Amino acid sequence: MKIFAQLYQEVNTYYVDDVNPSEMMTTGIEAMLATLDPYTNYIPEDKIEDYRTMTTGEYGGLGVVVGNRNGNITVLLPNEGYPAYEAGLQIGDIIEKVDGEDMKGKGTEEISKYLKGQAGSQVVLTIKRYGKEEPFDVPVKREKIQINNVPYYGMVTDDIGLIQLTDFTRNASQEVGDALSELKDRGAAKVILDLRGNPGGLLNEAVNIVNLFVPKGSDVVYTKGRIEDWNKTYKAMNAPLDTEIPMAVLINGGSASAAEIVSGSIQDYDRGVLLGSRSFGKGLVQATRPLDYNSRLKVTVAKYYIPSGRCIQAIDYSHRNEDGEAIVVADSLREKFTTANGREVLDGGGVAPDIKVKPFNFAQISISLILKGLIFDYATKYHHEHESIATARDFKISDEEFDAFVAWLKDKDYGYQTKVEVSVEELEESAKADKYYDDIQEEIETLKKKIYHNKESDVIKFKSEIKDVLQAEICKRYYLEAGEIESTFNADVDVIEAVKVLNDTERYQKILTSN
Repeated sequence: MKIFAQLYQEVNTYYVDDVNPSEMMTTGIEAMLATLDPYTNYIPEDKIEDYRTMTTGEYGGLGVVVGNRNGNITVLLPNEGYPAYEAGLQIGDIIEKVDGEDMKGKGTEEISKYLKGQAGSQVVLTIKRYGKEEPFDVPVKREKIQINNVPYYGMVTDDIGLIQLTDFTRNASQEVGDALSELKDRGAAKVILDLRGNPGGLLNEAVNIVNLFVPKGSDVVYTKGRIEDWNKTYKAMNAPLDTEIPMAVLINGGSASAAEIVSGSIQDYDRGVLLGSRSFGKGLVQATRPLDYNSRLKVTVAKYYIPSGRCIQAIDYSHRNEDGEAIVVADSLREKFTTANGREVLDGGGVAPDIKVKPFNFAQISISLILKGLIFDYATKYHHEHESIATARDFKISDEEFDAFVAWLKDKDYGYQTKVEVSVEELEESAKADKYYDDIQEEIETLKKKIYHNKESDVIKFKSEIKDVLQAEICKRYYLEAGEIESTFNADVDVIEAVKVLNDTERYQKILTSN
């Protein structure tokens, strides 16, 4: 420590160019913590509010999601019931100025500082909207915003409800419980819990969510750390809401931490069937420690173990290879554990689903239309030209409307390369480098002619999936996030498979009891 302080002082005094002491020290701190794991972080005073928002889901602002599209700060979603929505902001609106200051070219993180602020304070947005010639001002009063952990719940079929849980901030368990109760009142006799892409959050909220489905007194998770104070067992402390309702839990590689506690505990108690793909594999617990100058340290203090006794941590950060990369736990080193019914499960490497569902892979043309914003822009155009549409579940683009979309694309840039095209180009370069090109030039040219795509023919070839994406984006314009989700029920491979297994009682029971 003495050498570190001395080195800092000497560099700050004698280095040939001016140095920024704060930046240099921050770099040193972050580099030191980077040798541990990605979850042990220094949180300086100017980032404390962002951290509080992550853990509590609360902030002062407008309740709007924005993004930088082609250099313009664009409204991606005004949350229903919050100031931006009440002020009439629409998806696709461009925020040109905030309180008279030009937003052109600013990043989303930068603009969030302009939009957030003390509840009750007012901000004036200068908006450019499709179909209107001139920008106009929209005064909006900031409010205390509470981000919903459950952005959507509803009925997929007459007797199957779905709850989408995207975060584990404060009140997550209350939101899930309320959603489940309301769905049951609507006639739900089975439920799908969607944890896909959920990065986790508060441990106690995960425990309380498991508690909704398992008996009081059940072990949910225990933590084990180097400090004895972190050796704790967390139990279901309350009366459950429903221990019998058939459940399907959706997970993928983006389901981590608290999401894995919930899905893993449901699996360990054979309380429901897991579908999708293997979860992320984060079995580490963090706590925050106060530091001077209103800063904090978020530090990994323990590993967590779910009811079967397994830890699902996939990466061993205490051991690294020659390149300094942390080592992934090898499948051969994963230990076997058993669920309540004696089913075999493994530790390390995340939570494996009971039913693997092959992810749907979009064609390159669809990806290009999405990434270049053409699906987004056409949905904005469609919304301007159509006052209303059918419900999200019933809305379908007609063949004539799709033809109009194809015609609109004619002068748009949506060029792309398929993986096969890239491989052929690499083959050609390798052949030239190895001086074999003259021998196989004719074959390469023939191969190129066969596989080089025609953009317009690809639009028609992949018409079905492009229509699904476009329909979802259009529904989002009229019915916001709920509309986007409901419009995809018939195309979401995980939801489709979940409905199948929940409707097949014999298969459902066999999965949960097979050894």
